[in-house]
Amino acid sequence: MRYPQGGGLTAGRRAFRERIRLEAAGLFAVGESSAVIARKLRVSVRSVQRWRKACESGGENGLRSSGPTSLQLLSDRLFAVLEEELAKGAVAHGWPDQRWTLSRIKTLIGRRFHKSMTLSGIAKMLNRHGWSHQVPARRALERDEESIAGWVKDVAAGGSTAAALGAYLVSEDDAGFSMTPPTTRTWSRRGHTPVIRVRGRTTRCLSVAALLCCRTGERPHLINRPRRHNRRKEARQSFAWTNYRDLLTAAHRQLVAPVVLVWDNLGTHRCAALRDFAAGQDWLTIFQLPAYAPELNPVEGIWSLLRRGFTANTAFTTPDHLTQTVRHGLRTIQYRPDLLQGCLTETDLTIHNRQPTTTTHRQSQ
Repeated sequence: MRYPQGGGLTAGRRAFRERIRLEAAGLFAVGESSAVIARKLRVSVRSVQRWRKACESGGENGLRSSGPTSLQLLSDRLFAVLEEELAKGAVAHGWPDQRWTLSRIKTLIGRRFHKSMTLSGIAKMLNRHGWSHQVPARRALERDEESIAGWVKDVAAGGSTAAALGAYLVSEDDAGFSMTPPTTRTWSRRGHTPVIRVRGRTTRCLSVAALLCCRTGERPHLINRPRRHNRRKEARQSFAWTNYRDLLTAAHRQLVAPVVLVWDNLGTHRCAALRDFAAGQDWLTIFQLPAYAPELNPVEGIWSLLRRGFTANTAFTTPDHLTQTVRHGLRTIQYRPDLLQGCLTETDLTIHNRQPTTTTHRQSQ
């Protein structure tokens, strides 16, 4: 079909269908067969036969749209008001949580406009206006939106610094993986929930630190270092400042360019030894991410790709199996610059080609 079944609900879709029917009328006039017309317009033969019959009885006017089958209960102006009310959140309208359900929207429409709509009618109306049923993103209550907006503005200048220096804009983050895998959707018979057998008692067995390196005009790079956890209780399980030092040094050697680093406020990132190391490197400039703003770190997208794809629903048998799976996933992502660029694009952090008059290497406290 040229257009989906049940379409034409909006004025634009009705006009589109009308253009197809009038195009068919022109082909009727030159004597084309129904099968040929259906193939050219990518519609069914029965539709063409129905249009031919309507054209013979009423001419082109018989093929024109007669308008919507029924009037909308909420006009575009009223729907704009409804959108403003929905944007306030469900809590603002007296519900105990932040979920918007069809029944709650129906109640809101009744309260605000004194109109009654069916649940299916509300769903069609929302879809028609570009709404969909989605899983919301979580944001911490402790976030300072003004300071985050200011940081983004400053890091835009940091991106300009990276472009001016010919440097790489490098984002760092680390994550842990355990023998219990994340679960994602899979196919199963309706009414029979699929079951994945995993280890019942498990702890984090692997940590990975990753650097996403981007520079104007070049494909992004992904540099990572895994760390197997030592099972001894007294052994350190997380990355030490020396591990970060060695990772940054190795990245600098591999990239052969200055580095503008962006990472979070982890205690190890702010320790005195690492600050002293950074102060002594003229190729390194550091920016700290604002608190409670993980969406500004593109490496979070790398972890999401690993957990939703490569490690999801996997019954890990040994720590080696887990390590091999994570390594394979990271290696696959390394050779997919479109995925790396997508992770960076999601944060809206870019490198601007602007040449400042002076450039200095500094560390943001």
